[in-house]
Amino acid sequence: MDARIDKASEVDSRPANNLLRRLSQADYALLAPHVTVENTAANDLLYNPGDDVQVVHFPCGPSLATFLVPNEDGRDVETILVGREGAVGGIVSEGFLPAYTRICVKFGGPFARVNVARLEAAKQRSTSLRHVFARYADCMLAQIFQSTACNAIHSIEQRTAKWILAAMERTGDENSVPLTHEQLATLLGVGRSYASRVLQSFRAEGVLETRRGSILVRNRDGLRLRACLCNDAVKMHFEEVLRGVYPTAEPSSSPVRG
Repeated sequence: MDARIDKASEVDSRPANNLLRRLSQADYALLAPHVTVENTAANDLLYNPGDDVQVVHFPCGPSLATFLVPNEDGRDVETILVGREGAVGGIVSEGFLPAYTRICVKFGGPFARVNVARLEAAKQRSTSLRHVFARYADCMLAQIFQSTACNAIHSIEQRTAKWILAAMERTGDENSVPLTHEQLATLLGVGRSYASRVLQSFRAEGVLETRRGSILVRNRDGLRLRACLCNDAVKMHFEEVLRGVYPTAEPSSSPVRG
């Protein structure tokens, strides 16, 4: 009993990032001396396209990072959100890796950071650690594939509901998400006025309310009925490949086996 308590205490003492908390004690010990935690603000820039990726960033708690792809018309289109289930930058890299997209902080808060070279050195010493990050990279790729399909076939209304639910799951708030009309428009790749009209229709149906800088969900089941199933597909893949990491409920603190 005491050993189990000590083990749980050791995991809970780590940064509040599910990927780091799912590492075995031995694997995390390889990274622990090199992990730092810093607070960030919304819109802080992590990488620009072409930057040399030298640091892996792990969102902690309610923090979120986002990938933005710049386009020739000057607009940035957001592709995926990454919260406490994962990391951004240099996840499976070896050596020099230029960033392809702009990566920014979506919702501010703590981020754990590890130098890419330190992570690569730890992977060389542990096959299980290497496998965890490879499996996470697979999950992230599935998320990108699903986002591409979603943008092609689902309505703005369905995608709006999906993004709000996805953000709420990652931040851990059951009732609201700190999402502005402008941020939602960027997530959807539409103009701010279009995003505002969609929110107004949801508000008229009693699904949500808008506050300054946030969205308050009044009927979560109603929001789910309006959402596409893309986020559910991503969660299912996470559970098959890296069980317990996606924040569907309270973060699990059981380490990965194998």
